[in-house]
Amino acid sequence: MMGSEGTLSRALIWTITCFGLAVIYAPPLYLLGVSFNPALQPALPHVADVTLKWYLALAGEKQLIAALEQSLLIATATAFAATLLSLMAALAYVELHARRAAWFLTVLLPMFVPGVIQGLALSAVFQRAGIKAGLLTVIGGHLLWALPFAFIVILTSFGVVRRSYLMAAADLGANRWQQFRDVTLPLIRPGLVSAFIFSFLLSLNEFTRAFYLAGRQNTLPVVLFGKMNSGASPTIYAMSGAIFLLSVFCVGLVLANVLLRRRQPA
Repeated sequence: MMGSEGTLSRALIWTITCFGLAVIYAPPLYLLGVSFNPALQPALPHVADVTLKWYLALAGEKQLIAALEQSLLIATATAFAATLLSLMAALAYVELHARRAAWFLTVLLPMFVPGVIQGLALSAVFQRAGIKAGLLTVIGGHLLWALPFAFIVILTSFGVVRRSYLMAAADLGANRWQQFRDVTLPLIRPGLVSAFIFSFLLSLNEFTRAFYLAGRQNTLPVVLFGKMNSGASPTIYAMSGAIFLLSVFCVGLVLANVLLRRRQPA
């Protein structure tokens, strides 16, 4: 009886999980399929009609290419800054004792601020300070968005750093910097890589904050939004498909990174 109930529960859980995954991934997978359609209609192509026509046509879309370059530059800068600042925030959290909870909530607070409010508020602050909208303002907005997520990823990776390792290094004469460089850093390196990739993807696909903070050269999500409103073009589907595949590739790197970390001897 108990066995049948357990099997039923597992079947129900897997059914709900598969349904949830289908709801999440069906739209981007549909968009990816449409990007291989030779016609102008947003419909799935027949297997015999699959073509790379619109992907090849992307080379002539100067506005999309310029927006992609801008987004890649912003995403890379955001990822570097978010990873570095999150590492320092995680180190501070490890050293703190009495005020750990307050520090944790402070770092995570931007995660709970809606993008529209955060983008509008930052735009007003930058204008008041005389800072023109552009590359740095978008990076600032994206950094606030990516920082809490990178912090959580890096803080989780600190779980493999045992205090006994640091004490052993101290007994051998290592100072605090040497303990961090030779013991802590190698152990949390997979977490740093994951945080970088995660921050990169969050910035690359962020629309709301960039909409308020971008200057003359908009990011790719903003340009795609404008082109969709003025009439969908097949090249939009191709660019969206390319970004989706890039995101899947980056997530695959994160998963591979996690699996490699699990296989490392303790």
